[in-house]
Amino acid sequence: MIVVLKPEISKKDEAAVLKEIRKLGYRPHVMRGIERVVIGAIGDERTHQSLETLASWPQVERVIPVQKRFKLVSREGQKNNSVITVRGNPIGGKKFQVMAGPCSVENESQLLATAHAVKKAGATILRGGAFKPRTSPYEFQGLGEKGLKLLAKARRETGLAIITELLSEQHTKMVAEYTDIIQIGARNSQNFQLLISAAKTGKPILLKRGLSMKIEEWLLAGEYVLSNNNPNLIFCERGIRTFESYTRNTLDLSAIPIIKNESHCPIVIDPSQGSGRADLVTSLCHGAAAMGADGLLIEVHPNPAEAWSDGGQQLTLDGFARLMESLHPFIAAAARE
Repeated sequence: MIVVLKPEISKKDEAAVLKEIRKLGYRPHVMRGIERVVIGAIGDERTHQSLETLASWPQVERVIPVQKRFKLVSREGQKNNSVITVRGNPIGGKKFQVMAGPCSVENESQLLATAHAVKKAGATILRGGAFKPRTSPYEFQGLGEKGLKLLAKARRETGLAIITELLSEQHTKMVAEYTDIIQIGARNSQNFQLLISAAKTGKPILLKRGLSMKIEEWLLAGEYVLSNNNPNLIFCERGIRTFESYTRNTLDLSAIPIIKNESHCPIVIDPSQGSGRADLVTSLCHGAAAMGADGLLIEVHPNPAEAWSDGGQQLTLDGFARLMESLHPFIAAAARE
């Protein structure tokens, strides 16, 4: 259940509500907004006494039963959109954010050339894989910590925030030390211990949708982040596996209004993974922006033909610049900046 406290109540009154919630067998999760405090009461409502009696308390504005299995990510519990700020860049607010960079960090010249180019074109966050989940064990697996150090150098030179993927619990501390946003990829989207480990760093978490993941499962995976005291969750639609073979994946743009209806957390779109084809990326970006996505995650490479991974879906530096120019009317149509 969700307990919404009245504005400007004292810490003593808030503590009394928390004590009562615990007394009734629930685990309180406090979410502090600008105007009021919202408490998510975690527990099985079928086996514990109802919290609806708290509605009679003078410090409580209302008590909301949550029928869905996901509670903390639900818009029932928080009506206003969450805005996650990463190095001064708000994700989920009025500003439309673009994250761009190579699929894999290959070397210093490749990464720095890309970082400077995407920043010049208007991106605010640099993406790049230091650890790469590959279908075959014989394919390039990433540079590891060396790649993280190169990302950190690119951040120092350009001022761009960085996002990179975490693959293993044993690398959590290392990745958190270097990155600004931790990405949990499609293959690990239901690796719940990894999600918990990432959440406990306090870093913003970008959670990609799994290859065959239903939206409810995706929302429940996101619940692992918020229930571990990390409110900084970003959903990322990156295409799902269907019977269609014309594209690498089928990008589900309907996920944008669904997530917006069901959750207060921001959602970004990855059209590169979503289609696996560079020639489709621009159109998919236009659609995502027009449908109200909070941002994009785009793969860009100085020479995609020589990329060490997924060259066919990466834009050239000039192609990315043209894409950014073409986005303006679609961003404006969605009343974003």
